[in-house]
Amino acid sequence: MAGQSKPDRAAAPLDQALDKTEAVAAEVQRASDDLAVINTVLEQELPDEVQVGDVAQAIEHTGQLEKKLAESAETLAEVNATLAEEIEKRTERERDAG
Repeated sequence: MAGQSKPDRAAAPLDQALDKTEAVAAEVQRASDDLAVINTVLEQELPDEVQVGDVAQAIEHTGQLEKKLAESAETLAEVNATLAEEIEKRTERERDAG
C-alpha cells in the first residue's frame, strides 16, 4: 500500500498545477467565446454610420482581445498537455522504481 501512495505524493503538486491550469484555460476560453459573441453583435447590430470614432475603436479592440484570449486558451491547452505527459512519466518512473 505504501508503494501505491508514493507515486501519488510525487505527482501531487503537478496534478494540482494541472487542475488549476485546466480551470484557468476553461475560464479563458469562456471569456473568449463571450467576447466573440459581443463583438459579432456589435458589428452586426450597430449601423455603419455609428461604427466610427470611439465606437469603431471599441469594436476593433474587442476583436483584438478575443483573438488574444483565444491564443492564450490555446497556449494553456498546450501547457496542460505537457503537464499531463510529465505527470504520467513521473508516475510510471515511481511505479517502476517502487
